[in-house]
Amino acid sequence: MSGLRHAFLAATALLVCALPSPAMAESSYVYCDNGLRCFKAPCPSNSVLDLATGKIIKGVSIDTSRLPPKDKAMTDASDVLYAGKIVVRGSMEHRTQTFTGKDYSLPWLVATSIVRTAKDSERKHCFSRKQ
Repeated sequence: MSGLRHAFLAATALLVCALPSPAMAESSYVYCDNGLRCFKAPCPSNSVLDLATGKIIKGVSIDTSRLPPKDKAMTDASDVLYAGKIVVRGSMEHRTQTFTGKDYSLPWLVATSIVRTAKDSERKHCFSRKQ
């Protein structure tokens, strides 16, 4: 009986590990340069508004490598991303970066698609750009 119980627990553990973590769940975000400047990294110069929660996360970098080619071309050719003019779909994750010999776990938005144009009300945290 204990062998069967052990097998059940092992199978349950494997299933739990295979499920996506809440941090990797996709949501919609407005990403932008927030106008803050600093002299020492890490710097909170960019922020995102999570449209699902209304939470603003400061100091976020963005990874656009998973955008489809058409969406990537749009973000490369204009300031729509950094000016908060678009809503992107993606997930938040933490990545370790080293600055001056110290490791920091920093938030990254991994963008997977462009959803739509952002509303003015969704861009309020982007105070460095003209609205």
